[in-house]
Amino acid sequence: MAQNTRNLSRLMCISWDIQKRRHNTRSKALTAAWAIMTNEDITVQYLARKLNRNKPVAKQALTQYSLFN
Repeated sequence: MAQNTRNLSRLMCISWDIQKRRHNTRSKALTAAWAIMTNEDITVQYLARKLNRNKPVAKQALTQYSLFN
């Protein structure tokens, strides 16, 4: 139960940030936040490549990424 509450809390925080920064409706912000949370491994890899300017990221660094732990 506590883990579920924590995940929902994180989902709501992300969606509020999206809604505030992008001026989206509540449902669009929740949809975007849900997509980020369900695909966190893909999201982290994408952000790492983007911030690394499309240079390859070391395999050791990829195993250390964890978005919500």
